[in-house]
Amino acid sequence: QVQVVESGGGLVQAGGSLRLSCASSGSTFSTDAIGWYRQAPGKQRELVAVIGSGGQANYADSVKGRFTISRDNAKNTVYLQMNSLKPEDTAVYLCSHRIYWGQGTQVTVSS
Repeated sequence: QVQVVESGGGLVQAGGSLRLSCASSGSTFSTDAIGWYRQAPGKQRELVAVIGSGGQANYADSVKGRFTISRDNAKNTVYLQMNSLKPEDTAVYLCSHRIYWGQGTQVTVSS
C-alpha cells in the first residue's frame, strides 16, 4: 500500500508564498509522473501542475508564472512553490502518485 502525505498548507495573505510538499512511499516514485491538484468548496477538482520523471513540468494556465513544481527523488518528495498567491487559490491541495492520493493540505489566501 502506497502512502501519500501532503504538508505545508496554511493561511497567507494575498501576494504571499507557501511551499507544499508531497511525500510518497511508492517504490516507483522516481520513474513516475506526480501531480498536484486542488479542490475548492463547490468546485471540481482541477490539475494544478504535474512533473514527469525527467523533471518536465506542466501547469494550469491559472498558475503559470506563479507556481513551480519540482522533485527530489532521493527523498521521494515533490514540491509546489506557490508565489503571488491570490484569494482564488484557496483550496485543498492534493497530491497524486499513480492511483494513490493523499488527504490534502488546506491553503487559504486572505484578501
